[in-house]
Amino acid sequence: MTTKKLNRNVPNAFSDGNQFLLRLTYVSRAADSLDSKQLTEILKQARINNTEKGITGILVFNKNYFLQCVEGSRIAINELLNTLVADNRHHDLQIIEAREVNERIWGEWSMDYVSPNPSNQSLFLKYSSSRDFNPYLMNARSTEWLLSALSEAQHQRKSNTPKSSGILAKLKIA
Repeated sequence: MTTKKLNRNVPNAFSDGNQFLLRLTYVSRAADSLDSKQLTEILKQARINNTEKGITGILVFNKNYFLQCVEGSRIAINELLNTLVADNRHHDLQIIEAREVNERIWGEWSMDYVSPNPSNQSLFLKYSSSRDFNPYLMNARSTEWLLSALSEAQHQRKSNTPKSSGILAKLKIA
């Protein structure tokens, strides 16, 4: 019986992790020193970096918590996670979910941003146990639905149209 020897010089499509689309959802607590100027800088830099690295996602922040869902290649998401863990502007980072997916939910935005406010407070009650935003008390599916509902509601208000952007429809199929 003859065995084939692998040519190690030929790039393997499955060797670098770039072909896998990964979705990562995490929560963290904001550092006490984090202010609105720093948040603006985080969003600005995230949008630049994410565009360069093919990462899309959404961030929800109030004065205490971050809830973020990002999508991209396995390598890009793992590199981002390493950066996030080392970032002293937040702490107590916990991964809610990390999974391979077939398509992006957040493909339109390098980093969409939603802030809890009175107009979207009912959504927090719908997908969690209270009107207060505490993503540590939510499960993976609830966070995904909440993020989608918040984003969709925000974009409907901005465009002043009742037409759905289809985010929730994608989740119902998934």
